[in-house]
Amino acid sequence: MIILKNLSLRRSAKVLLDNASVSINPGEKVGLVGRNGAGKSSLFALLNGTLHEDKGDFSMPSQWRMAQVAQDMPETAESATDFVIAGDTVLAEAQREVEAAEASDDGERMAHAYMALADAGAHDAQSRAQALILGLGFQVRELNQPVNSFSGGWRMRLQLARALMCPSDLLLLDEPTNHLDLDALVWLEAWLKKYPGTMLVISHDREFLDAVTNVTIHIENGQLTRYGGNYSTFEDMRAEQMALQQAAFAKQQDKIAHLQSFINRFKAKASKAKQAQSRVKALDRMERLAPMLASADFTFEFKEPLSLPNPMLTIDDASFGYPPAGGADAPTVIVRGVSKSVFAGQRIGILGANGQGKSTLVKTIARELAVVAGAVTEGRGLNIGYFAQQELDVLRPADTPLEHMIRLARDTIANGGAGQFSSREQDLRNFLGTFNFSGDMVKQAVGTMSGGEKARLVLCMLVWQRPNLLLLDEPTNHLDLATREALAMALNEFEGTLMLVSHDRALLRSVCDEFWLVTRGGVEPFDGDLDDYQRYLLEEGKRVREELKQAGKVAEVPVVEVKPAVVAAKKPVSSGRLKSLKQKLEKLDKSMAALQAEKAAFEARLGETLSVEEITETGKQLQHVIDELAIEEGEWLELSGEIEALEGASA
Repeated sequence: MIILKNLSLRRSAKVLLDNASVSINPGEKVGLVGRNGAGKSSLFALLNGTLHEDKGDFSMPSQWRMAQVAQDMPETAESATDFVIAGDTVLAEAQREVEAAEASDDGERMAHAYMALADAGAHDAQSRAQALILGLGFQVRELNQPVNSFSGGWRMRLQLARALMCPSDLLLLDEPTNHLDLDALVWLEAWLKKYPGTMLVISHDREFLDAVTNVTIHIENGQLTRYGGNYSTFEDMRAEQMALQQAAFAKQQDKIAHLQSFINRFKAKASKAKQAQSRVKALDRMERLAPMLASADFTFEFKEPLSLPNPMLTIDDASFGYPPAGGADAPTVIVRGVSKSVFAGQRIGILGANGQGKSTLVKTIARELAVVAGAVTEGRGLNIGYFAQQELDVLRPADTPLEHMIRLARDTIANGGAGQFSSREQDLRNFLGTFNFSGDMVKQAVGTMSGGEKARLVLCMLVWQRPNLLLLDEPTNHLDLATREALAMALNEFEGTLMLVSHDRALLRSVCDEFWLVTRGGVEPFDGDLDDYQRYLLEEGKRVREELKQAGKVAEVPVVEVKPAVVAAKKPVSSGRLKSLKQKLEKLDKSMAALQAEKAAFEARLGETLSVEEITETGKQLQHVIDELAIEEGEWLELSGEIEALEGASA
């Protein structure tokens, strides 16, 4: 159990926790919520030993193993698979012990070392690592690429895989979804639901929190308040709590006013002085309740577009991709043969597994990339507002928010357009103030700002342009829950056309009326909701892994399966196929029995008095048998599942 009792925690002069208490039971999955700067990451630092309490008591089991995502950007030439395998600290220690035992010529030590290596899962370490890497959205061809060859966001995914690879009793996850697409997010949720240890997670994704947590701890005003349930349950309970406290405050204020009125009327009268004095004492003794005031949330709105061309744009047999690079003669085509029209008022969510071309499609419509083939015809008066997945694609780190707005206003006027307001500096300052950029912040270099502040600046620039077509590519990556709510409200009031790529399912559900699916080199309508899409992603991932396994490109990997909500219609079953599978299963049973006998014999032999050479050779033979047994066990499970499916279909 993790216990914080009357604990105070500071960072410099700022008090983050003030006489706070909370307990976390083993196996609980905890969502840690609170406004930015409330102390969530500092509480993680207390748990991992980076910070120490200033006052009070903090305790957790000393034997617990801890895993968390390293925040530094990895710089290494080792392969992605090897980098993730190295996250298994138990396996790494066992491997070091084997090397030390072999160097010591101590036969008994070597025997124990080989056994410990087998217990640490050396035989399936590669497959476990590759399951994590592929689940987080990497391609098979990238499994053995050096870590340094990936961009920053993909390296952070490898850091996440490395943390999940580490055997742990306590898992700390600080914004694990920031660099993930929806397909990787769905996979991560399924993985975390099966995690057996205690988990604390900081996230601004409400559906993710709802899916993986069963306890919520809220940090506010230096206090920790525990709520049983996920984020939605916390919201309901907190709203009820706020209403009750506000009602109690109002009732107390009425009582205070009544007492004060009596004191003011009668304190000068000798006949009533005693009663007045008793009421003064009653007021002094009264424990004052504070008003339950919700913090002022950030809100904004998109002004009505100046025009609404219809159609907004027409895509005619177009191919999307990248121009020739590295001496290539032809462009790289990601999506081809697209024929679509986008009409005024449409609200389109763009779905698709990682690498299928969602961002490529959006970048081309945003004029960041040229269409490779075919045509994209824009409606007269089209005004695009584009939010890039990487904010720095549109921001200059050395410039201030005010300089960004001044340049935007000048460019808009130079291109013959008119912004929402004038280009006067004071007007631009005032407009920045509506997005919480006030005082010295308007002259702060963007490169020194947080991810949330940069995202808010991009939103500010979008709103000022008064667009009629919004192209948003992962706009919520660095937004807190309050700002995400503000964005959803603003988009629901937006009168133009919206095209949205996002892993935030709450945002997609609340603002999109239809979905396009980018898959297998094309774009097609997706007839279903986000729950259908999540099932599609898991089934598609399973299909791809099966294809890769059959082709021998990756090792057998554990798969998280989710049963589809709708049972497929039964199909006729070939009795010959069923018979053949049962014969294969019978052969596997015999082979596995023989391997188990060999394994037992080698293990018994290691318990005998042997020479160093004999121990080394026996240890290697035992490891070989364990590897073979793991492969056959995987085949046995696969065959059994197929037989059960066929028998069920014929029932």
